[in-house]
Amino acid sequence: MVRLPLTPEEVERGQRLGALLRRARGQRSMLDIALAAGVSPETLRKIESGRVATPAFPTIAAIADVLGLSLDAVWAEIRQPEEGAEAAHSGHRAREPLAS
Repeated sequence: MVRLPLTPEEVERGQRLGALLRRARGQRSMLDIALAAGVSPETLRKIESGRVATPAFPTIAAIADVLGLSLDAVWAEIRQPEEGAEAAHSGHRAREPLAS
Protein backbone atom coordinates (compact mmCIF):
# COMPACT_ATOMS: atom_id res chain seq x y z
CA MET A 1 0.00 0.00 0.00
CA VAL A 2 1.34 3.39 -1.00
CA ARG A 3 1.03 6.03 1.67
CA LEU A 4 0.39 9.59 0.53
CA PRO A 5 2.67 12.33 1.89
CA LEU A 6 1.31 14.12 4.92
CA THR A 7 -0.17 17.57 4.48
CA PRO A 8 1.34 20.44 6.45
CA GLU A 9 -1.84 20.45 8.56
CA GLU A 10 -1.37 16.77 9.45
CA VAL A 11 2.26 17.39 10.39
CA GLU A 12 1.25 20.32 12.63
CA ARG A 13 -1.53 18.26 14.23
CA GLY A 14 0.99 15.50 14.93
CA GLN A 15 3.30 18.00 16.59
CA ARG A 16 0.45 19.30 18.75
CA LEU A 17 -0.43 15.72 19.71
CA GLY A 18 3.16 15.00 20.71
CA ALA A 19 3.38 18.16 22.79
CA LEU A 20 0.09 17.33 24.53
CA LEU A 21 1.26 13.82 25.42
CA ARG A 22 4.62 15.12 26.70
CA ARG A 23 2.84 17.66 28.93
CA ALA A 24 0.41 15.05 30.23
CA ARG A 25 3.23 12.59 30.95
CA GLY A 26 5.01 15.20 33.05
CA GLN A 27 7.78 13.67 35.15
CA ARG A 28 6.58 10.11 34.59
CA SER A 29 8.94 7.80 32.76
CA MET A 30 8.38 7.30 29.04
CA LEU A 31 9.13 3.61 29.59
CA ASP A 32 6.48 3.25 32.31
CA ILE A 33 3.81 5.01 30.25
CA ALA A 34 4.62 3.07 27.08
CA LEU A 35 4.56 -0.31 28.82
CA ALA A 36 1.32 0.51 30.64
CA ALA A 37 -0.25 1.49 27.30
CA GLY A 38 1.03 -1.62 25.55
CA VAL A 39 3.20 0.24 23.05
CA SER A 40 6.94 0.32 22.63
CA PRO A 41 8.90 3.17 24.20
CA GLU A 42 10.22 3.91 20.69
CA THR A 43 6.67 4.36 19.40
CA LEU A 44 5.81 6.75 22.23
CA ARG A 45 9.05 8.66 21.64
CA LYS A 46 8.26 9.03 17.93
CA ILE A 47 4.72 10.23 18.65
CA GLU A 48 5.89 12.71 21.29
CA SER A 49 8.56 14.08 18.96
CA GLY A 50 6.10 14.43 16.07
CA ARG A 51 7.94 11.91 13.88
CA VAL A 52 4.77 9.81 13.73
CA ALA A 53 2.18 12.45 12.91
CA THR A 54 -0.75 10.11 12.30
CA PRO A 55 -0.53 7.26 14.82
CA ALA A 56 -3.18 4.54 14.87
CA PHE A 57 -6.32 5.28 16.85
CA PRO A 58 -5.90 2.32 19.27
CA THR A 59 -2.38 3.52 20.05
CA ILE A 60 -3.56 7.02 20.95
CA ALA A 61 -6.55 5.65 22.87
CA ALA A 62 -4.28 3.42 24.97
CA ILE A 63 -1.76 6.19 25.69
CA ALA A 64 -4.50 8.70 26.50
CA ASP A 65 -6.10 6.21 28.90
CA VAL A 66 -2.83 5.67 30.78
CA LEU A 67 -2.29 9.44 30.97
CA GLY A 68 -5.84 10.06 32.18
CA LEU A 69 -6.83 12.04 29.09
CA SER A 70 -10.22 11.74 27.44
CA LEU A 71 -10.18 11.31 23.68
CA ASP A 72 -12.51 14.32 23.43
CA ALA A 73 -9.91 16.44 25.24
CA VAL A 74 -7.11 15.12 23.00
CA TRP A 75 -9.07 15.91 19.82
CA ALA A 76 -10.11 19.35 21.07
CA GLU A 77 -6.48 20.18 21.83
CA ILE A 78 -4.91 18.99 18.60
CA ARG A 79 -7.50 20.37 16.19
CA GLN A 80 -7.65 23.91 17.68
CA PRO A 81 -5.93 25.91 14.89
CA GLU A 82 -8.03 24.24 12.20
CA GLU A 83 -11.30 25.48 13.66
CA GLY A 84 -10.75 29.17 13.01
CA ALA A 85 -9.90 30.83 9.74
CA GLU A 86 -8.91 27.68 7.89
CA ALA A 87 -12.39 26.14 8.24
CA ALA A 88 -13.99 29.36 7.03
CA HIS A 89 -11.68 29.60 4.02
CA SER A 90 -11.98 25.98 3.01
CA GLY A 91 -15.72 26.17 2.45
CA HIS A 92 -16.28 23.28 4.86
CA ARG A 93 -18.25 23.51 8.05
CA ALA A 94 -16.47 22.71 11.28
CA ARG A 95 -17.28 19.17 12.40
CA GLU A 96 -19.74 18.70 15.19
CA PRO A 97 -18.60 16.65 18.19
CA LEU A 98 -19.91 13.09 18.16
CA ALA A 99 -22.82 12.39 20.45
CA SER A 100 -22.03 9.90 23.19
